[in-house]
Amino acid sequence: MTPGAVPKPARRSSNLGDTLFSAACHAAGGFVLLLLGGIIIELFIGGLPAFRAFGLPFIWSTEWDPVQEVFGAGVSIYGTIVTAVLAILLAVPVAFGVAFYLTELAPPWLRRPVGTAVELLAAVPSIIYGMWGFFLIAPIMAQHVQPAVIDSVGELPFIGALFQGPPFGTGIFTAALILAIMILPFIAATMRDVFEQVPPVYKESAYGLGCTTWEVMKGVVLPYTRISVAGGIMLGLGRALGETMAVTFVIGNANRISSSLFGPGNTIASVVALEFGESEMGSLKLSALLALGFILFVLSFAVLALSRWLLRSRLKA
Repeated sequence: MTPGAVPKPARRSSNLGDTLFSAACHAAGGFVLLLLGGIIIELFIGGLPAFRAFGLPFIWSTEWDPVQEVFGAGVSIYGTIVTAVLAILLAVPVAFGVAFYLTELAPPWLRRPVGTAVELLAAVPSIIYGMWGFFLIAPIMAQHVQPAVIDSVGELPFIGALFQGPPFGTGIFTAALILAIMILPFIAATMRDVFEQVPPVYKESAYGLGCTTWEVMKGVVLPYTRISVAGGIMLGLGRALGETMAVTFVIGNANRISSSLFGPGNTIASVVALEFGESEMGSLKLSALLALGFILFVLSFAVLALSRWLLRSRLKA
């Protein structure tokens, strides 16, 4: 080496542990994508005979006759969308009230117990919700709630048709009510977390100007968190779209579209759960059920993708 020259630092040998860890992480991410793609492809291939036999009208056809081998997804898609949307309409106001109470009104010593109780609702198995709804909620709906609503709201013009019919207790509205209770903790937890991310200086400035608690929430917190709140609601909607056992217990499982919310119906998940075991391998009925699964996957994927896009937009902002 030339006198006075600065020696070059020795190159570090490659770290085997870092290399293996990086490879494992890439493999895990690739496995998830392969698994997701495999599910989509398998459902599409399995449902392809039904799509070929009935064509595009399969999506809106209301016929479901296993004897004649005529199948349509219209009733199931209608029930899935209606119950999920009703569940969102019922759950969002309560979830907002819970999040508002936990972040703004509840004393510090009570926030943790109430927050834990809300989160524990998410840990209850769906079949327990279904049994609870069938043995407790459905009789209450049949004996008290539905007769009172039918005799009052059911007599009104226009909207009265939505609340008419015999009070069986089960039906689309009861299923939506159970779904609302199930998705409540997810939406409430999301709202609580995003409400807590609002910089305290914003709220303190509003309070300093003389705003009330509700005015701070309406004018500061909600505008700051609106996109994240919308993303949380969409996550709850995705959860409601795919629920199976709880809905199967209380929706009535009738393959028809009723004009009344108290009437029976079905969803994609409930139809698949009830009739998959009776389908023969290679039959057109099994293909129709797999086609329903593919449609449900597309609906859920679209809702979850939209929610992730809303949450990502908020993080970038």
